[in-house]
Amino acid sequence: MGAIKLELKLRSPNNISGITITMDPKPDWSLSELVSELNSLELKYNNASSSSSSSSKQPLFAKTQAREFSSKKEFCSSSSSRRRSSKPFVMHISDNEESDNDDEENQDPNFVVGTRFACENLYLSDSDSSEDELAIEETQASNLMEPMGLLEGLLSQEETENQKLVQENIRHQIDLLEMDLINENERSTSALTQLEKLTEARREMARKLDTQYRRKIAEALDNHLNTIQRNHEQKSQLEERKLRNDAANEEAKRKERERIFQEEKARQEKAKKEAEQAVKSKAEKAQKDALEAARRTKEAAEKKASETATMFSGEAFGSITRGTAEVSNERKGTGIKIRASERALIIEKEREQKFNELVEKNRAIKSTKDFRQYELQIGRHIRQIAGTREIIRTKANELMKILNDPLCPQSISIAMFAKKVVSNCESSAANFDGTVFACGQVIVHVTSKAPFAMDLLLAEFHKACILTVPKYVIKSESGLNDKTYLKMMGYREEDGKLESQDEFLGRLEAYMKLYGALVQTEINGVRNLHGLEEGWAWLARLLNFLPANIYTAVALEAFIKMAGFALFRRYKSQFTKILDVISQHFVSALEARGDSKLNPIIMKLKFYLDTNQHREEPEGWRIETSLLSDIVESEPRPGYYRY
Repeated sequence: MGAIKLELKLRSPNNISGITITMDPKPDWSLSELVSELNSLELKYNNASSSSSSSSKQPLFAKTQAREFSSKKEFCSSSSSRRRSSKPFVMHISDNEESDNDDEENQDPNFVVGTRFACENLYLSDSDSSEDELAIEETQASNLMEPMGLLEGLLSQEETENQKLVQENIRHQIDLLEMDLINENERSTSALTQLEKLTEARREMARKLDTQYRRKIAEALDNHLNTIQRNHEQKSQLEERKLRNDAANEEAKRKERERIFQEEKARQEKAKKEAEQAVKSKAEKAQKDALEAARRTKEAAEKKASETATMFSGEAFGSITRGTAEVSNERKGTGIKIRASERALIIEKEREQKFNELVEKNRAIKSTKDFRQYELQIGRHIRQIAGTREIIRTKANELMKILNDPLCPQSISIAMFAKKVVSNCESSAANFDGTVFACGQVIVHVTSKAPFAMDLLLAEFHKACILTVPKYVIKSESGLNDKTYLKMMGYREEDGKLESQDEFLGRLEAYMKLYGALVQTEINGVRNLHGLEEGWAWLARLLNFLPANIYTAVALEAFIKMAGFALFRRYKSQFTKILDVISQHFVSALEARGDSKLNPIIMKLKFYLDTNQHREEPEGWRIETSLLSDIVESEPRPGYYRY
């Protein structure tokens, strides 16, 4: 708190005995100034009294001696005696000296009552109040002890009373300020108490809300965990049931294969016995002919015997391997040698014939009507295929609607479908594995309802990539230039310039990935017309008849990467033996060529074989329920291995 400014006004008469008194309300006069003022007042009063009273010739106040202030000791004693008297000192002055009656003095209007000095702009504090009071009392005592005139007494009394009044007012103001401070402290304390109570109430409410929120979270978490556990148990039961069904199906297939094998073995043994018997009868006949010829000449008999033995051995070999032999075919006079299985070439020729017949039929139909809008729709649906069950089912249904549209002949729509599926491999989007498996499922769905579409699709595959047969063109030493040979292998020509080897190998890998995804696709309740058996046959024909080079290596790596997992689950140890053949013979033959361009594909094959990737699901093999699903089903995906 700052200093308190108190303004006090003096209550004193303006005129005493005809003398106008002007008082300066300054309590800080010096002693010399006060004495000079008193002397001037005394002189004025004497002059006024001498002129008004003719009987009295002597002034009322006669200064007999100079004023001297008492010592400090006397001043203190007078101050103490003054403090003992609570009644203020009053001096009575009368213009008539002859009147001694007290009653008359009290009734005389000229009597002057002492007043107090008013101290304006006076600043006091608790620390110096006692000192100021002591100084005032000492001054009063010193003034009263010395002989002084009437006017000086009046002024001293007035000053004393004013100082006391100032002190009382100051004390009163201090008390009021103390009371205000106490009240303000009480109000502050009460407000703080209420604020603390409100804060505590809010904290209690926050704790209750937090407890309720935690309880709700715990309940929701328990419900979620219970749901997950229940779903997991259901999936486990389904998986166990499917595993039992798989085991039963595998056992049935194994028994069926054993039965077929026994029948084939019995047939071969029967054919072998018949061949041996035929050889034996022919040998006996030859022996008779030889004996008859020996009688003619010894040389003719020996020649005849050697020719007969050669004929017998050729017939025996043909009778054993007829229907299962796979040989190399060479086109005479062209300088081209085709390496392929005889059975594969026959199947390719049949598919090519069907394709050519369909092309001729469609050419006649297209001459009268344009079906380009259907081709665009088919191409758009194939490009929009994604790895979710919902999209696969939707796209398969949309494609079947187009194939069954009466406004577009089915032969034309099937040819468009086969062409768009194969051409989709040429785009970069078809090279990643997830879309390839989904496209394989769509193909199986469509071809199961339109079987003729599978033959046309495979014919398109064979035209785009001869290694899907599989077959390989071997360049002989005469009659064929490099450009013609590469075009027969499948290289494309644009503006008179063939594509690079890297571009051709990229397309080759895409074709083989889609082919591998197609053959390994098996959907419950849907028949795959070109399933795992065809994939096994393709793998055996490639390893038995095609040379080990960069083209066959890329095709082999792409195929087993897509279909190796399904082939291993179907054929178990037999597929493992195939992988051993690849590791020991095919990869070794690649390394023996010493070509640096083969190093990347050799590393890929070795990595696949060494890390046993055929035991792991390939990327994109498991179809998700929807695009927004973050949880992949634990059981095998339907469509890639038969439940």
